[in-house]
Amino acid sequence: MSRNQRGPTPPGAPSFGVTWGGVPFHARQVATVAAATLVVAGLAGPATASAATPSASSAQEVSVIVRELAGAGNGPEKAVSAFGGSVGRQLDVIGGFTAKVPTDRLDALRSVPGVQSVTQDAGLSLQSTDVADQAAQPGSLYTIANKVTGASSMWDKGYTGQGVDVAVIDSGTVPVDGLKGKVVNGPDLTFEANGPAKDLDTYGHGTHMSGIIAGRDAATTSPSGDSSNFVGMAPDSRIVSIKIADAKGQTDVSQAIAAIDWAVQNRDKGGLNIRVLNMSFGTDGVQSYLLDPLAYAAEQAWHKGLVVVVAVGNEGFGTEKVNNPAYDPYVIAVGSDTANGTATTADDVVSSFSNNGDGTRNPDVLAPGDHVVSLRDPGSYLDATYPAARIGDRLFRGSGTSQAAAVVSGAAALLISQRPQLTPDQVKALLMGTAQSLPNATESAQGHGLIDLAAASAAPVPANAVQSFAVSTGTGSLELARGSVHVTVGGQLVKGEVDVRGQAFNASTWAAGMKSGVNWKGLSWSGLSWSGLRWSGLSWSGLSWSGLRWSGLSWSGLSWSGLSWSGLSWSGLSWSGLSWSGLSWSGLSWS
Repeated sequence: MSRNQRGPTPPGAPSFGVTWGGVPFHARQVATVAAATLVVAGLAGPATASAATPSASSAQEVSVIVRELAGAGNGPEKAVSAFGGSVGRQLDVIGGFTAKVPTDRLDALRSVPGVQSVTQDAGLSLQSTDVADQAAQPGSLYTIANKVTGASSMWDKGYTGQGVDVAVIDSGTVPVDGLKGKVVNGPDLTFEANGPAKDLDTYGHGTHMSGIIAGRDAATTSPSGDSSNFVGMAPDSRIVSIKIADAKGQTDVSQAIAAIDWAVQNRDKGGLNIRVLNMSFGTDGVQSYLLDPLAYAAEQAWHKGLVVVVAVGNEGFGTEKVNNPAYDPYVIAVGSDTANGTATTADDVVSSFSNNGDGTRNPDVLAPGDHVVSLRDPGSYLDATYPAARIGDRLFRGSGTSQAAAVVSGAAALLISQRPQLTPDQVKALLMGTAQSLPNATESAQGHGLIDLAAASAAPVPANAVQSFAVSTGTGSLELARGSVHVTVGGQLVKGEVDVRGQAFNASTWAAGMKSGVNWKGLSWSGLSWSGLRWSGLSWSGLSWSGLRWSGLSWSGLSWSGLSWSGLSWSGLSWSGLSWSGLSWSGLSWS
């Protein structure tokens, strides 16, 4: 079946997720709330059953990554030393460590009890040096736009996301090549806001998402058919970055809620035109969406006119269903499609890491989320931790419903640039009503199927596209919204009905304030002052939408390459012991 032919639409309600590509992190540790499992080339490999007796060697050493089986103890590390090698840093996030081992002892090390795999570290072996070299890959944005989603069919008609702002609530966005002049900073709601990392993406996730949504190399003349430059889904849209996650990608629910609240209140202020809200994160909180404060915030953004796009989650984080706030039926819940780079859905499958629905709340649509190539954030946590995920000097590969959600956010921006008067309900109806059903996937896994922008852009505005689900009140528990994990600030666990700064959170008062738009006043949210924020003094009067240039924005004074990482320790990579200036974070699962 061609992607430009609409397949049969499965009956029933709508459906919804993600892993940073390559080796899925199947062990779901409660304290692990990483954005995703990154593509790390060559980390997979069968464990060898036979044992070997360690012995030293004088052969040349090579750098390797050793993955351990559960309960291996320190046997593999001892074996490395016995073979004449040396143990490097721990890689707890993948259950292993780096090491240097004599070349003639690699097979013996693979046979040591407790060793799952031994792979030579390919971090310094770049797969390509420019965009053109990777354009034909299944996960390149070139392939996704031209073969899989039909985005290029809209570009050919002149619809490239112009005039549309997409708010990205994430770890920040760095204006690397492909995003220069395209990023406006909203508030930085992290504790990094008071230092040199303010507004910067020290984790690397937000920049990757922003590249998928709105990346465009300056040398790009016509997006369609340009395989020598990086081009995102909606290349002439703009990113409004709202930073809530620190250098390890973690944050508290109260920060996410404040970010949504800010986006709603400032959606059309100061020259902004926020029409789409991307949230590639979620929690395993399971209280009803009718009460949940996080779901309420996302739903209020929808009712205020923002198309809210949320990842359904990866590998059933916490629960075997759509995560919070994707479980709110109003928003667009996005699952991941493995498209295999072809122009037909016949070989497509729902990505193995993408959360299924429960039959009542399923994913709404799917979008490519497997091995997606987007912009690299040099020196960020993910970049430093997963060098093998780099492609050349500029690009980075990852898989997950995070990436799938970003693709759909870009798709929504394209539809709005084509028809600016579309309501969120109409955008959702267009994407769902024209999606292509995968032949071998259930409704609970795929919802209505893979988005098809060629069909969506040609379809008439849906008549009577008004969702009528029960409306959330937001008066439930902030603690229940957090789910299973919590933030620790200054040695104190943030738990109960308090926000990240330990102040009491009154759900009823806050919900009423968000609905009426009074929670944000200057630099204070619901009485909570976010020190280090700078927004009210910025003037956007110089912004020009004509010519698709943000002439009023200048990044010439921003130096992020000069940031010192000497205070960060990359060794250990223990999600449960994350630390940034003494602050330990956990709380949101970054899909």
